[in-house]
Amino acid sequence: KVTIKGIERELICPACKELFTHPLILPCQHNVCHKCVKEILFAFEDSFADGGSESSNQSSPRIRISSSSMDRIDRISRSGRKRNSLTPRSTLFPCPGCQRDIDLGERGINGLFRNFTLETIVERYRQAARAAIAIMCDFCKPPPQESTKSCMDCSASFCNECFKIHHPWGTVKAQHEYVGPTTNFRPKILMCPEHEMERVNMYCEICRRPVCHLCKLGGCHANHRVTTMSSAYKTLKEKLSKDIEYLISKESQVKAHITQLDLLLKETEVNDFKRAKEEASQNFEKLFHVLEEKKSATLRAIETSKNLRMEKLQSQAEEYQGLLENNGLVGYAQEVLKETDPSCFVQTAKQLHVRIQKATESLKSFRPAAETTFEDFVVDISEQEEILSDLSFHSKGIETPEINEEQTRMYNRALISWECPGKRDSADIYVLEYHKLNREEENVAWQEIEVCSKSKVIPDLDDDSSYAFRVRAYKGSICSPWSREVILRTPPAPVFSFLFDDKCGYNSEHLLLNPRRTSVESRAGFPLLLGSERMQVGCYTTLDYIIGDTGIAKGKHFWAFHVEAYSYLVKVGVVSSNKIQKLFHNTHDVASPRYEQDSGHDSGSEDAFFDSLQPLTLVTLGMKKFFIPTTPAAPKDPASRILPLPSCLGICLDCDKGKVGFYDAGCMKCLYECEVDCSGIMYPAFALMGGAAVHLEEAVMAKYGEYCDDI
Repeated sequence: KVTIKGIERELICPACKELFTHPLILPCQHNVCHKCVKEILFAFEDSFADGGSESSNQSSPRIRISSSSMDRIDRISRSGRKRNSLTPRSTLFPCPGCQRDIDLGERGINGLFRNFTLETIVERYRQAARAAIAIMCDFCKPPPQESTKSCMDCSASFCNECFKIHHPWGTVKAQHEYVGPTTNFRPKILMCPEHEMERVNMYCEICRRPVCHLCKLGGCHANHRVTTMSSAYKTLKEKLSKDIEYLISKESQVKAHITQLDLLLKETEVNDFKRAKEEASQNFEKLFHVLEEKKSATLRAIETSKNLRMEKLQSQAEEYQGLLENNGLVGYAQEVLKETDPSCFVQTAKQLHVRIQKATESLKSFRPAAETTFEDFVVDISEQEEILSDLSFHSKGIETPEINEEQTRMYNRALISWECPGKRDSADIYVLEYHKLNREEENVAWQEIEVCSKSKVIPDLDDDSSYAFRVRAYKGSICSPWSREVILRTPPAPVFSFLFDDKCGYNSEHLLLNPRRTSVESRAGFPLLLGSERMQVGCYTTLDYIIGDTGIAKGKHFWAFHVEAYSYLVKVGVVSSNKIQKLFHNTHDVASPRYEQDSGHDSGSEDAFFDSLQPLTLVTLGMKKFFIPTTPAAPKDPASRILPLPSCLGICLDCDKGKVGFYDAGCMKCLYECEVDCSGIMYPAFALMGGAAVHLEEAVMAKYGEYCDDI
């Protein structure tokens, strides 16, 4: 038997720190009081309107939002996270249980279920706590009698006499369900919050919540995997019972851990706390000392420069003062002019004349002896200020995460993945930051995202742009250093989605498509061997073509694909709709027309004629090489036209400018570009010969949810 007193901790709301009152189940499976949810939502919404959270927690003294939650609200406000008025309204709720921002959907609080099971347990706890207080009958005349039972259909408590009066034998009310005295009345049937007249009879395994048949037919759960309520009840109850039995069997181990934790609590309070506090204080004292020394040295340098400048300006002012009549140098010269003895005059006047000439020259080109501004003494602290603002606890227990460039992808969205070098996950949460590289702006603000997993999908990045990414780990208030920055470039144009066309010209004897039509493989089997009966020396076999199932009429588009390393010969490019017939007509020839009995040609001139009639723009790939086509602008040296084949190749078609470019999709570097006739609808085109395979790059999908799978 469970002791009610022992489970009090599980019955406390994480927001108000009191017993639950009408608890609601959040999508992250945490419970919060109905009133607390509304108050937190008001505080959260006010933080966006006010641009901060100074007064957001003053709306109600009942809720106690943690400092970490308020910091998260501030971060979201500063990052400019706003809703688009043109998109369906989506309510964000900062869960006080898991410290994450939960999307409540369009219905917001109205789409949440009430946790009647938890409500019943809380009521049992309250009754155990107030066992001496009896529940009185709701229908007795004063003074009321103590109730003996409560009717769940009437939502009222009765004494024996009143129950018989209001539930007469042989009537419908006699069939009502009754329990012992209680103040907690819950409905007998759980109704759907979205379709209020429908009872829930299924369980959505994706959203982990009960749903009705209308939710499954045409609601937001239409494409989700659901199971019957009885099956979900049986499965979850078996799992929960099994886990509870396991925990009970480990009671001695739990008690040992509790003893160890008690010792750690004492050790933390006595030793580690004081030591960490002293070390932090000493480190800041060192910083203060360094700053004080730098401040004193800077002020002394400014004072010395001021005195030196004033001495120079004062000396220059005295020199110019001497140029006035009857004063200084001029007055002395006037007295020398009074000398009548030629020899004595010449003896003195020679040196005096040199000084007078220098004074005259300085008067013509007057320039102050020193500058009055102190621009050279401006201290630039921007870099140090950034470092100090990033100052936080760095612990050896938290490893610095590193972005995994092999698993990181940049396509229609950016998928950033990271891992810890030690392969152990000691962090509570990760913070991913990114910003667009812009040469014009020096100090660009980083955009910040909190992530609970080790990967994140980032949408809505600008095309043909470079972005820098970095990540750090947090465990409580302690954080790791930032990871090494990784720079990724977005595609040069919006990503174009298509599948291989299995109807138009598709040769099922030579080519093999996967069921999803995202991969094609050429089969060099019996058809090729049978065709080789007509082959002679110097002839060639034909290529098997396949195109995309969607065309492009205008604009600029980009798509990417992988070519298997074992592929012998693959051609990729684009084809116009008015040349598709000619394309697939040419593929039925098996031998060169030079050796066809009915061709009538026996020279190589027909090869040039064949090249001039190619109905599409292609480049050749094969044997792990990329071959730049022979054009007047191409390098004359054949070796310089052969490049290593990228692991992922991309094609950018600009219909408006009539150009097609071939890219290394890993770094978005253009390998080759040429003009193309875009008069018709353009289709992606591929050609394979021998053993070869092409796989279309799959789009980066946005994750439905990032909640931990607790059940």
